[in-house]
Amino acid sequence: MCLGIPGQIVAIVDAQRQLATVDVGGVRRTINVAFIVDDEHPVEACLGEWVLVHIGFAMSRIDAQEAERTLALLTELGEAQAEMAAMAGSPPPDKDNRPA
Repeated sequence: MCLGIPGQIVAIVDAQRQLATVDVGGVRRTINVAFIVDDEHPVEACLGEWVLVHIGFAMSRIDAQEAERTLALLTELGEAQAEMAAMAGSPPPDKDNRPA
């Protein structure tokens, strides 16, 4: 299973090589957009679009609402993961320290 992270294309770096800059939560990286371009949707048309990014490639185009929902879910998962890690590092409750 692969996980795509939503990002917005903010610049075209090199149209011939199909490279663009994507912003993912304030972090900008150069990615390859070859999977989402064709004769009907050239590289230049990608500017401003939301995409799912996986290992340096835009895998698909998504709308802004889907991007927002996915980012919110990933944030929740990160918070849950942090809570589980904290629980794993704490000792189990004993009979004198149990919640009532």
